[in-house]
Amino acid sequence: MFLLSKELFFPPVTYANEDGLLAVGGDLSVERLELAYKNGIFPWFNEGEPIIWYSPNPRMVLFPKDLKISKSMKQVIRKGAFKVTFNQNFSEVIANCKNVYRPDQGGTWITNEMQQAYIELHNKGIAKSVEVWLNNELVGGLYGIDLGTVFCGESMFSTVSNASKLAFIYLVQKLEKENYKLIDCQVYNNHLASLGADEISRDAFLKYLEN
Repeated sequence: MFLLSKELFFPPVTYANEDGLLAVGGDLSVERLELAYKNGIFPWFNEGEPIIWYSPNPRMVLFPKDLKISKSMKQVIRKGAFKVTFNQNFSEVIANCKNVYRPDQGGTWITNEMQQAYIELHNKGIAKSVEVWLNNELVGGLYGIDLGTVFCGESMFSTVSNASKLAFIYLVQKLEKENYKLIDCQVYNNHLASLGADEISRDAFLKYLEN
């Protein structure tokens, strides 16, 4: 594990341990976060902990063409009860991702410091959001880092059934039209696997970032 200083630098991702833990320390400046994502690295830590940086191997990704939409979700889309917008209310999306109750988790990993850092990234045009509305109320959404041809998903939330899944589907469909290579989902989870995401090697993922 590498200890970072104030210098704008990350060690090679091959230094990461088997859990993907690469480095500790540094800061959450726009410049460092942008450098991190461009090199397949992201912060992940809890309130009260030092900043911890990860680069897992394998990497969970979704190629837009591989998106799977279930019959039930197709019905939800056809009904048209939800409205989906892009990059219209980033601060509310990240606030909901931070505060929404998650029964399978003990708390949030989005610290106050991290929340403010990603709002700064949004202000620079680097972090983007998807919003899902029902009766003019924000009921779901997601946010992530837009690298131009790769979108790095960070977190999603839902206060009604299917809202976060709908946000993800609309994002993937939008990015496919814009010829994005893939959506970075970081680490495996069953929810994203059901939507078509799969694991690739870190080396393969880094090649997509380089290209």
